[in-house]
Amino acid sequence: MALPFARRCSWPRWGAKPWGLPAGGARRGISFKLEEKTAHSSLALFRSDTAVKYGMVGLEPTKVALNVERFREWAVVLADTTVTSGRHYWEVTVKRSQQFRIGVADVDMSRDSCVGADDRSWVFSYAQRKWHSMLANERAPIEGIGHPEKVGLLLDYEAKKLSLVDVSQVFVIHTLQTDFRGPVTPAFALWDGELLTHSGLEVPKGL
Repeated sequence: MALPFARRCSWPRWGAKPWGLPAGGARRGISFKLEEKTAHSSLALFRSDTAVKYGMVGLEPTKVALNVERFREWAVVLADTTVTSGRHYWEVTVKRSQQFRIGVADVDMSRDSCVGADDRSWVFSYAQRKWHSMLANERAPIEGIGHPEKVGLLLDYEAKKLSLVDVSQVFVIHTLQTDFRGPVTPAFALWDGELLTHSGLEVPKGL
């Protein structure tokens, strides 16, 4: 029986690639794909696992490989690369979704939780035409963004900061102060449409 819908929302065990750079090191950020083993059954990966699409019904459970790394209750997927140091930048095309969360999460966060709903993940959410930063299910509004075609994310591991970036004018819109306890990885939640990731990018000058 297919799932009717996805609930809205330690060290890597699934073979995620570690990625760390010394502070002040190379400007090029992490290069990642989305990890199918973590994807909720309502999410389908495409474009060589760089994009994710939401399906209301989802896949038949019998067609989804059993894996302890898979998110069970919420439409979440993690990247296949972890970060333990350095500054990293990537972008996400968001124009084809009206409800999503993008950010980072501890690699061993609970697979029964949703990114932004606990203290193991840090995200920027978009829903009902409004942006918020989220941590431990607490929201803080972010004004004046609208719904751009694409946004950037800047992760500074040592400074414990995650920033939402305006890619058209290259400036930081909002910064979340974080509390990393170990390796983190890019994280995504989606309840309609699709998201496309762009990684392996240099940190833009001025950020």
